[in-house]
Amino acid sequence: EVQLVESGGGLVQPGGSLRLPCAASGYTFDDYAIGWFRQAPGKEREGVAYISSSTSRTGYEDSVRRRFTVSSDNAKNTVYLQMNSLKPEDTAVYYCYVKVDTWGVIDGYWGQGIPVTVSS
Repeated sequence: EVQLVESGGGLVQPGGSLRLPCAASGYTFDDYAIGWFRQAPGKEREGVAYISSSTSRTGYEDSVRRRFTVSSDNAKNTVYLQMNSLKPEDTAVYYCYVKVDTWGVIDGYWGQGIPVTVSS
């Protein structure tokens, strides 16, 4: 069974930093990219960043580029989202996501989400 478990969220002051791990299990970690998404209160879920576990290729949404860094530890089957220079508008529930191909059937899997609050 594919599982994604986020951790590391919480309350941080503007300008502060947090690192969110996403621990993956139940599939071949190296074969798939993992994405980070977030959903702020009253807003739609949006993509934040992604990383290919095989090539380490990354991508970022414009508002987080140069502040957030996504990385992968393949030995631990874990992807990290390092968030620096946090702003109140980064307040949201953060989710990791993976699409896995199992015998030709592609399914998407979400973590349970972890809240991040940026406030003084």
